Amino acid sequence: MIGWLDVIDGGLGNAIQDAGRYGYRHIGVAVSGFLDPVFAACANALVGNAGDVAAIEIRGLGPSFRVRQGPVRVALTGALSASILRHGGSRQDLDAWHSATLEAGDILKCGAVDGGTAYLAVSGGIDVLPQLGSRATYQRAGIGGIDGRLLASGDALPCRRLSHNEYREYRAAPWQHAEGPIRVMSGPQADHFADGELERLLATPYRVTRDSDRMGMRLEGPALAHRSPAHADIVSDAVTPGTLQVPGNGQPILLLADCQTVGGYPKIATVIRADLPRLAQCRAGDPLRFTAVDLPEALAIQHHETERLARWQNGIGTYLPAGYLDEAALYTCNLIDGMVRAEPPIRD
Repeated sequence: MIGWLDVIDGGLGNAIQDAGRYGYRHIGVAVSGFLDPVFAACANALVGNAGDVAAIEIRGLGPSFRVRQGPVRVALTGALSASILRHGGSRQDLDAWHSATLEAGDILKCGAVDGGTAYLAVSGGIDVLPQLGSRATYQRAGIGGIDGRLLASGDALPCRRLSHNEYREYRAAPWQHAEGPIRVMSGPQADHFADGELERLLATPYRVTRDSDRMGMRLEGPALAHRSPAHADIVSDAVTPGTLQVPGNGQPILLLADCQTVGGYPKIATVIRADLPRLAQCRAGDPLRFTAVDLPEALAIQHHETERLARWQNGIGTYLPAGYLDEAALYTCNLIDGMVRAEPPIRD
């Protein structure tokens, strides 16, 4: 059964994303997709979806929706909350890491993200038409999502209606990304830099600048010196999310999900896959430190994070929202113990 969410206000910086668009980098199409696939998978799990289905990525002021056809279940992950205005006039708060079921006529208004990236998942996923095998919005090419752009007032988002409202919701403890330095592997053009520059990168904190978007973030810190001016440019070759490329000014650029497929700056290091989601939660002004790992370590870290996510999903619990009474549980409980007569005691 099809459900519909009508966009009242698209907010700022919000778009439909999924796990990404693979298989087209050879023709210049970026992977795109979730900046933080772990937060997205958590939101999807809370509404019963697979982790890779399309959700709303929120990076600024959150959007508002009215349910045209329901019931539909929604869940938030990240540093934000939302409010629900019920069709009957009552109001309900929705915290992140909790689900809620919306009926036709209900309005969901998401707040602003307190830095970083948040996600709104909907039962069945956002079921817009896939393009090149993905629903991910890639603005620079104008594909995916809704006409390859951010959400806007008047958009209509198809999803899946619940077969019935079970009056029970889902919640879990907030996911905690790993802490400590961002882990990188050396190269592939570390030899284009002066001796000791990779060690300088690993020993010195850099700061995230305001000049950052889904394509990448510019970092500010000690300039990394190339071996010569000629080494500051290379014949363009492949880049991926996580690439740390360094232009002639020596300030690193850390590429993210919407990065181009090739680049002409030498690459001093690459962030491992397990730490890419952490970058989505960085804000302008945040410090970043780096540490080096090798391939076996990177694979072990990825395996550990995959297992940790599975444990988190297994820990999702249920709860009754305010105003609902679990009658089945009530009738199976022994509410009064130790009484054999309901008459008042006889007193002398």
